[in-house]
Amino acid sequence: MCTIGNLRNIGISAHIDSGKTTLTERILYYSGRIHRMGDVKDGQAGATMDHMDLERERGITITSAATTVQWSGKTINIIDTPGHVDFTIEVERSLRVLDGAILVLCAVGGVQSQSLTVDRQMKRYSVPRIAFINKCDRVGADPSRVLQEIETKLGHVAVPLQIPIGLESNLVGLVDLVAMQAVYFDGPQGGTLRRTEIPAELMETARHARAGLLDTLSLYSDELMERMLEEQEIEEDLLHRIIREQTIAREITPVLMGSAFKNRGIQPLLDAVTRYMPSPLDRMSYARDNVNEGAEIALSADPDAPSAAMAFKIVEESFGQLTYARVYQGRITRGGVYFNSRAQEKQRISRILRMHADQREDIEVAMAGDIVALMGVECHSGDTICDIGHNYSMERIHVAEPVISLAIKPAKSADRDKLGRALSRFCREDPTFHVRHDEKTSETLVCGMGELHLDVYIERLRREQRIELEVGAPQVSYREAPTQEVEFNYKHRKQTGGSGQYAHVIGKLIPLPADAPNDYEFENKVTGGRIPTEYIPSCDKGFQSARGKGPLAGFEIVRVKMLLEDGTHHTVDSSDLAFQVCARDAFIDAFRRARPALLEPIVKVEVEAPIEYQGNVVGDLSSRRGIILGAETKQNFVIVQAEVPLGKMFGYATDLRSATQGKGTFSMEFACYRQTPRDVQEEVIANRRKALAEQR
Repeated sequence: MCTIGNLRNIGISAHIDSGKTTLTERILYYSGRIHRMGDVKDGQAGATMDHMDLERERGITITSAATTVQWSGKTINIIDTPGHVDFTIEVERSLRVLDGAILVLCAVGGVQSQSLTVDRQMKRYSVPRIAFINKCDRVGADPSRVLQEIETKLGHVAVPLQIPIGLESNLVGLVDLVAMQAVYFDGPQGGTLRRTEIPAELMETARHARAGLLDTLSLYSDELMERMLEEQEIEEDLLHRIIREQTIAREITPVLMGSAFKNRGIQPLLDAVTRYMPSPLDRMSYARDNVNEGAEIALSADPDAPSAAMAFKIVEESFGQLTYARVYQGRITRGGVYFNSRAQEKQRISRILRMHADQREDIEVAMAGDIVALMGVECHSGDTICDIGHNYSMERIHVAEPVISLAIKPAKSADRDKLGRALSRFCREDPTFHVRHDEKTSETLVCGMGELHLDVYIERLRREQRIELEVGAPQVSYREAPTQEVEFNYKHRKQTGGSGQYAHVIGKLIPLPADAPNDYEFENKVTGGRIPTEYIPSCDKGFQSARGKGPLAGFEIVRVKMLLEDGTHHTVDSSDLAFQVCARDAFIDAFRRARPALLEPIVKVEVEAPIEYQGNVVGDLSSRRGIILGAETKQNFVIVQAEVPLGKMFGYATDLRSATQGKGTFSMEFACYRQTPRDVQEEVIANRRKALAEQR
């Protein structure tokens, strides 16, 4: 059993097609976990971590996969995550439970749109990281430019620990700036490391790069500064210690280089993970003690302390639910009974599994720091599992709201129940996948993060559940919002014989700014008991119940603050229900007078195409109401960044291929909600009403 100090929990994250899964495959091979390297693009015998048929067919990672390897006496738990923004929840929940991460960057593409998103997620959970500049063998590779982008675009203090020996097709090895040695990767699979003197033609460059390394590190170490001033010899161990301390403190980002596909630089990267990445002992985690009025407590990686674990991923299988969990404190034992603080119930763990992609190994106990899969536990992502007699709650996982929806229905009515069960399962597995029933159209709507996200789930329904579906066109999830402040003074009276209903509310509906932390706020300023205290929550509940469907086109209402200032009540006829109904009707009446506007989701688009097609790309984006943010030239390619309404991006992949003769690629991620132009708003409302009329 591995000691906690020798354990590393890391994730591998990056922009699309930066080489994450290929890198993971090489790590598994060199660590002896597998004996044959698969290829992401090989549909029959693809990469180990891409174990789903859909992943192998499409050549992309859809779900995060966990594995464990051994390297230099250390145990490394690795989670390989998707690059597509549609599956961002997989990255989000993985980073929530990891101690460190490898940020993979393409030597040609550099810091791209999804690199920025992944970096924000790492910052959200204070995850230390190592950067790996991959694909140094590709035409146009320029690691020095990528280093500049790490500093300028990501705001990191980049500390390169290597420089390449050759680039593009001439990449043969690396210079280790800490040991000041040349490293070559011999053998057909690059498995034999050969360390020699640095080639004479690179010596001056290497000395200059090492001087920069020492200068940067000396800013964080008085001991190193003194040794440099006194011109003393600087030991490797001192540099390793400083790099480790400052990496864990997130002051610096060590940068390594290589080519996963050409088997260059993987072993030094593994060495860096074991040397510089934190163990569970180096990271502090916190929980709320619900027994002690929610007091914050520090969790220590002590196997003998009260147990605390977080469920971060749920997978529904034919034989039950598989719950991926990170143990933060104490230990989880097979057959043990534990307390789920959200569900407020005891649950027995029947099996504990150590995962290797889709393969599994039974273990008896999971210690503090371990990432394992549990069986026999009925819970949700983000639930905290602790010892009986304790009631801890850990910080939950950030979940983005879906921005696109599809109407689906089974081709055969006999499959209706089967479809309902499958959709319920997908919702439990993926918090960004929502299902709702539209009462006006009697349609089942599935909502997600993008076309690819929903496309994958539709395909899984057809393959895994054997359900034939009729699928409607993608629909944008618009929002409705007020644009001006209005007052309301609304009285609800109803007399039906016997006790009636009476409620009266007075206040203001106030628009919230776009950057407000919440979509809805409620403030009570009622004084003198004009509305009894027990009815104030009823008013809040009534206001919120009216937000589900706005009067413009039936979309959710956001960016609104309800200020309750006054009102009246009746000693006999006033009730909880009366104030809920009154508040709901008051909200709808006030919202209609607040000049409501439609908000549409805006996506940030990054298009890469040969420079001769720049005019075509920019013109097409502009015709989609896109705002061009900038264009950057790299070699013979141009990278255009723009903000475009999501509704105008359906089918863009096909149009881009046509406009660039198949040579253009793009990525996009959700940016914000923005008010639609008046003509677009009228068109959306008209189309919505027409669709509802046709349904009737």
